[in-house]
Parts: sequence; C-alpha cells; structure tokens
Amino acid sequence: FSFGDYFKREAINWAWEFLTAKKWLGLDPDRLNVTVYLDDDEAFGIWQKDIGLAADRITRMGESDNFWPANAPSEGPDGVCGPCSEIFYKDDFGDEVEIWNLVFTQFNRVGDPPDNLRPLPSKNIDTGSGLERVALLKQGVANMYEIDEVFPVIAKAAELSGKRYGADPADDVRFRVIADHVRSGLMLMTDGVTPGNEARGYVLRRLLRRVIRAMRLLGVGDPVLGELLPVSRDLMRVSYPDIDDAWSRVSQAAEAEEETFRRTLQSGTVMFDTAVGKARGEKASELPGDKAFQLHDTYGFPIDLTMEMAAEQGLTVDRAKFDALMKEQKDRARADAKAKKGGLQSTEAYRELRESGEVPFLGYTDLDVATRVRGIVADGKVVDRALDGSTVEIVLAETPFYAEAGGQDADRGTIVGDGFSLDVIDVQRPVPGLVVHRVEVLGELPVGALVDARVDAEARHGSCQAHTATHIVHAALRQLVGRNATQAGSYNKPGYMRFDFSSTQGLSDQLKAEVEAVSNEAITANYAVTAQQMPLEEAKALGAMAMFGEKYPPIVRMVELAGPWSRELCGGTHVATTAEIGVLNLLSESSIGSGVRRVEALVSTDAFAKFAAERALVAELTDTLRVQPDQLVGRVERLVAQLKDAEKQIAALNAERLLADAAGMVSQAVDVDGVRYLGVATPGVGGGDLRTLALDLRERLGSGPAVVALVGGADKPTAIVATNDAARGLGLGAGQLIGVACAALGGKGGGKPDLAQGGGTDASAAPQALAAVREALATRG
Repeated sequence: FSFGDYFKREAINWAWEFLTAKKWLGLDPDRLNVTVYLDDDEAFGIWQKDIGLAADRITRMGESDNFWPANAPSEGPDGVCGPCSEIFYKDDFGDEVEIWNLVFTQFNRVGDPPDNLRPLPSKNIDTGSGLERVALLKQGVANMYEIDEVFPVIAKAAELSGKRYGADPADDVRFRVIADHVRSGLMLMTDGVTPGNEARGYVLRRLLRRVIRAMRLLGVGDPVLGELLPVSRDLMRVSYPDIDDAWSRVSQAAEAEEETFRRTLQSGTVMFDTAVGKARGEKASELPGDKAFQLHDTYGFPIDLTMEMAAEQGLTVDRAKFDALMKEQKDRARADAKAKKGGLQSTEAYRELRESGEVPFLGYTDLDVATRVRGIVADGKVVDRALDGSTVEIVLAETPFYAEAGGQDADRGTIVGDGFSLDVIDVQRPVPGLVVHRVEVLGELPVGALVDARVDAEARHGSCQAHTATHIVHAALRQLVGRNATQAGSYNKPGYMRFDFSSTQGLSDQLKAEVEAVSNEAITANYAVTAQQMPLEEAKALGAMAMFGEKYPPIVRMVELAGPWSRELCGGTHVATTAEIGVLNLLSESSIGSGVRRVEALVSTDAFAKFAAERALVAELTDTLRVQPDQLVGRVERLVAQLKDAEKQIAALNAERLLADAAGMVSQAVDVDGVRYLGVATPGVGGGDLRTLALDLRERLGSGPAVVALVGGADKPTAIVATNDAARGLGLGAGQLIGVACAALGGKGGGKPDLAQGGGTDASAAPQALAAVREALATRG
C-alpha cells in the first residue's frame, strides 16, 4: 500500500522487477502481458516506455474489468476509486493466469457522470499478488490444487479410494473439493471454530461434510477425516505452528462431526431416496423445496449437498421454495430475538447520534453519575423529547450503566431529572462506541436535560459475582479438562452463570464434582481480582485468554484472578475478591452442538438456596422412607430394583397376551396384488410390545410376500411396518412404507428395509394410515 507517497510509475516498475528479476521470482518477461483501464494513458505510457512492452501486449479494458470498484464511474458507489492494471502470465498449458494487480486509487466519485471523478489530493496504491498463484507458476503445475501444499491430500484421497487423479473429470472435481476443504477445515478448527449450525460453525460444517460426501462418491464409506487431516497438518505446520498445539482438539472435533454426519447421511438418504422416487413417479424433473428444507432442518443437509445429490439423479431442486422456507424460519427467529430484546430499532438513528462522539463508560468505579441526555430515539427516529408513558432509547453524555456484552447481562436502574423519572430496562451498544439505554418514561423528558444516572447496585454486584465465577469455571475446566477447553460463549446474570466450551466429550460425574470443587476452592481462597489496560500483544504474551472471533483494539483490558491463575481479555465488571461470590453450585453439563459443551451453575444466595432446597428434599425422603440420610441411596436402589422386576413381570404378561391375540389377528390378512397384507390398529400397545407383535405376525403370515402394518400408542400414535424376504424381493421395503403410514398420522418415520418405525400426532388417523399402506401395495410399480 501507499497513501500519498509513490504512485503509478514506481508501483509498475517495482511489480515488474519483482516478477522478472532473477533475485526475485525470475519469471520469463516474454510470457507477461498487461491490461490497463480504457482511458488510463498514463499507465499505458509507463508500460510501453519505462518497461518496454510492445503496444500489442498492452490491452485496454473497460470499467467492468479494470476499474475499482467495478463500474464505479457509471454506476457508483460514490467515494474513492480508481483504474487498475493487471499482469498476466502465459503458462506451459497455454492459459493466461492473472499474476499481479495494481489499483491506482486516484479519484473521488461524486454524483452521476459525466465529470463525476474528482482527483484526490493524495493518490494511493493498492497492489499485490496471490501466493498460491505464484506457487502454481513457479512449480509448473496445471492448477492451484496441484501445488506442494495441497496435492498430497489429493494423493491420499486417491490412495484411499483406489482411483487415479486425472482419469475422470467428475472424480477430479471431487478430489479438488477434498483437498481444498480439508485444508480450510483444518485452519478454521485450529483457530477455534467448531462445527455448528450458525455463522462460521456452519461454514466449517459444510466444508467437512462435503469432504465426507465427496469421498463416499469416490467409493469410500469408512471414516476419512482421520486419514486426510493429518496430511494437511504435516504440510501446514511449518507455516502455522499453532496447528500442533490445537491438534488434539481439532482431531476430536473432526471425528465427532464425521460420526454425526455419517449417521445423518444414512437416515437422511432414506428420505432423499423416497422423495426422488416420488418425483420420478410423478414424472417431475424437480425435487420439491419443502423436501429440501426438511432435509436441511431435520438432517442437517446443506442445500448445496441436496442440490448435488439431486443433480446426480437428473433432478433440479425448487430453490425458490427452499429459500422462502428458510427466510420464514429466519424471520421467526429474528422476530423472537427482537421481542426478547425489546426491539432496538434501525441503526441509522444511532449512527447519527454516534457522530457526536463516543459515550464514556464510568461504571467500573461509579454507579451514580451526574450527566445529561444527549439524544433520544423513538420508533427508530431521533426526537427532541419523550412523552409520559412511552418507552424509548436514550443516549447520555457519559454512563455508569454496563451495556450487555461479553456474556454479561445489562445493568438495570433509574435515571432521574427535573420533572421526570426513567426506569432503565435494557442497555445495548447498537453501534460501536454508543451506549443506548432503553427506558420507560414517567413524566416528560427533553433532550439536554440534566440527570442523575443510578445503577441498581445489588443487581450489579450479582452480575459481578456471576461474571467472575465464569472466569473461575473457565480456569477450572482448562486445569482439569485441558487447554483445549476454550470458551465458545457465556452468559451471566445475578445468581446464574452459563459457560460454553470446546470439547468433544462430556464431563463424567467425577469430573463435574472436581470442577465444582476447584471453583469453590478458588472462591474460598479469596483471590484478588484486578484489571489493567495493556497492549494486546503484551496481554497475549502473558497468556491472557481471548474469545475466538472477537475483534480487539490495540489496547485491551486484562482481568486477573490471583495473577496467572486466570487471565482473560474482558471488558466486563467483576467483584474485588473471589470470596465475595460466596459459593458456586454446578447444576448441569450438556452438549449444545457438535464439539461444544455447556456448564450451568448458580452462585451466591441462589446457590445457597439450591443447597437448602436439596437438604429439605433429603429430609423429606428420609422421613417418607424411614431411613437415615446415609441409608437413603441404598433404600432407593432397592426400591428401583423392585420396580424394575415388577415392570418385567408386567411386560412378560403383556407379551403373552399379545401373542395369544396374534393368532386371531392373522385371519384379518388380505391379498393385495399377490402380497398378504395385515394392517391392524392396536390402541394402547406401543414400544417394544408393538415391535414384538409385528415380528410375530410377519412369521405367522408364511414365506410368501407379506407386509404387516400396526398402529398403536395412545395420544401420540406409533406405527410399525415389517416385511419379509419375499416382499423385499418385490421392492417392498419397510423404510418406504412407514413413510406412507406416518404421513397419514401427521408425522414421519424411518428404519431398515425389513422393519421400520415412526410416529405422528393424530391417533384418530390410524385407519387412514393402514389404508394408505394398502393403497401403496396396490399401486406399486
């Protein structure tokens, strides 16, 4: 880059020197051609006179190709812009590869043409090349997938599949997808991303799943990420040593994701095949968008995977319908989030108020601040006053109120002035540097009014307790689980904390107890909690933990507990010493997504209340069971064992009764186009009993083609379909037939070709479900 320093002549000469000089890249200058913007005579002249290129090696191009932004002179946007010049290399394969780009930012576009490009007082340069393109040319390979940092992954995939790269164009595309996505996935996971359903986690999930899918298309059904990722790791670790530190976490996350997707792919493929069969039966060329959405929503199939699979079957996908359903889902989620937050409006009004400067936060030390109202926003617009009874957002000149951030809940409190009082119900930062207080107005509030802003001190202290407890639990997890237990999210409010961390395995009961014990040891140790401002690199050198994906300024705030015991970059509020927390009670630990676990805990008086409630429960149980507290577990275990024995006896009696009834049911079987079909509604029979009955009836129907369909259950019906070998020989699989039955019940199902199970919501539709299976048998083929 250059800002107001060197310009076209220097940039062009230096680019040419770097590309062609023997001490640099040493490319053959006779293979290089260039382009310039149509009207850029200055650049054309430099290439021709300074560099010595013939005019036929300099091509003038229009604004769509050689202007930044593209088409800016005629279409905008307004702002800085300028012409480009590009350098192309003709490789050994006859292709011209763009190897260098020079952007001459020399104009300010104002309004529509003509005469809308105003020269900038200081002209700028943005120039450079792509490292992989350079490697492509220097190594003399055909494309970037064959350079030395990528191709070994292709070679490994070829070894695993037994197929040769270069032998089949379709397979070559799959090999390249694998090589690119394996490396991209490795780097994302090294940086702390875990597969998920949102944002960067979803991007990673799509990359890994496309690798698995591509390997399956190459004929490899076994797990593959454990074979491919180490190849990319060994290639990239020299340039990115962090890969080795993160490898344990990366390999565990990849293994868990592959295991999840292999199950998903198996079950989802059954539904996909059914939808394809139906589309072909209807002579349709398109897979319905609602089926694609169901595959995405239920089985986690990315839309591009569904489209890819459909294309292999000669079908397209109704993308418009899929997009409409996705938009409906997102709109619902957005509406829910907006309702939950109380509805911050468009940021346009806040950006207008932000122009007056940042709002200083004084709440680290002061909870009661005299200040003034700098701005009011109502219904998304800046107004000069707020009326009695309204709910608006206000901006103060400075504030003691903590805006929700870093997982910490927003402060509550009051703002009072002459003739009005405001209840603060939420505090947010809708744009960087601006703190917005959502308030309910009592009286009339004018802009510029002097106010006293008072934070609810008790609630703030509760938030401080929970936030510091979050840091303590994080440190305990890293101590007991390992350094890979890095933060993936958090939320804390008075009395409660939630902490999400990267891990592919759950915590055992013993480990959960140890996390709680270590956390409470840190609390009772009365560690000092301190915060200090320092350069970002210094904080990282001290080992301060940073939240992945967060953007940090050059100067950061580091919060310490007992010095090195816990160090995190954090802008939140905390107690002065850990003993102020009182006690921590770990409530639960669970999975919230692939590779991400969540712990929840109560702190302070809420934790004490939980302990008291549990103690009362123990007292009630010991009184009811007439045992001492230390005898309670043994007594409950004996009761549970007795209950299980009784349940087994009841189940055995039920099975005997059902099997006795089976002989009579067989007589209800009918012939449907050469297949013996028995469809029976069995209200109140469900689970294992229904399965046992279906298998027994199938055997009683003999060796000829036979299908059994049962609908049992109570309020929510359960359906089972069983087919024998002869029926399956006719193409009658239970997995397909259960879908027909469950559709009539308002649900879905799946399973194996010989036995499948599902459910629904409408128990009264049992006759229709059984009739639907019979109809499917009658109309087959």
